[in-house]
Amino acid sequence: MTVVAVLSMKGGVGKSTVSLGLASAAWARDMRALVVDLDPQANATMALDAMGAPFTTSDVLADPRPGVAADAVVDSAWGPTVRVLGAERSLEHRNSRQGRNSASRLRTGLATMPRDYGVVVIDCPPSLGELTRNALHAADRAIIVTEPNHFAVHGAAEALEAVAVIARAANPRLTVAAVVVNRMRPDEREHRLHADLLAAEYGALVFSPPLPECPGIPQSQRAGSPIHAWNSPGSRDVADLFDDLLDAVLPPPPRRPAVPAFSLRKYLA
Repeated sequence: MTVVAVLSMKGGVGKSTVSLGLASAAWARDMRALVVDLDPQANATMALDAMGAPFTTSDVLADPRPGVAADAVVDSAWGPTVRVLGAERSLEHRNSRQGRNSASRLRTGLATMPRDYGVVVIDCPPSLGELTRNALHAADRAIIVTEPNHFAVHGAAEALEAVAVIARAANPRLTVAAVVVNRMRPDEREHRLHADLLAAEYGALVFSPPLPECPGIPQSQRAGSPIHAWNSPGSRDVADLFDDLLDAVLPPPPRRPAVPAFSLRKYLA
């Protein structure tokens, strides 16, 4: 299974929106997906109607022994293919170092779970504390979310550096899948300027086109619906972008070996 960490060093840029968009793209393909909420605000957990679960990611980080993470996973309101390892406010207490191997506890917990998910999406808090470090230790791919403004662009640079540090020091399989510019308004000069700066700085890493502002996104989240099932202006276009983003993080399908062309000539000679 592919494990994707969705992060930013600045709050309010739409990390949960991107996490839920990836889960929605998996839902639309009937692909089994697990959303791991590491943000104490628990936005993804609320959108998936998984609040009040008996165990949360806080329990997994406290005790990553086999079986704990599997017991903490619950069904979402989206149906049986999308499941949740939810968050709670007390998770904030896990954002500082908790002893030996503190940053690898989520990786340990996920490693003991059944590997029958096509994708695992980790929604990180907006800081490089122990929670985000746990996500990056566990992930194969990282998605950096930003908005087209000065402060969010600066946060994207910090997030990319954090990914590079952990990839070098502890998780060599970790790579950046994309830098996603969210809530883009192309008619605003300031938005175009910062989007261009990101493209000039990071080139092909910047997911194109950016995710536009779309009223259907918060509407679908409030209704507990995947964006792929929401019928409002612009929602279908945004859903298509999340399909492309999921393709960008998943490994390509294995190539089939070439089958030599069959010829009757040698038998008729």
